Amino acid sequence: MGVKTILYVVIVPLSIWAIESIRFNGFFKKDRYYQARLLYVFCSLGLSYLVVNFLYDFFLYSKFI
Repeated sequence: MGVKTILYVVIVPLSIWAIESIRFNGFFKKDRYYQARLLYVFCSLGLSYLVVNFLYDFFLYSKFI
């Protein structure tokens, strides 16, 4: 199992937990529940991708210092 995989396993639930504090349904028209959920999933995955790559690069480059 790679380091990035382990980071994804840890970061994805944390990003989902953090994004739950935002009420996406308030941004959408009435009865657009599924679209709000899809945005929720995309934001969680995008945030996870950015955080994992940042942490991975940070630890990778910190070894060379």
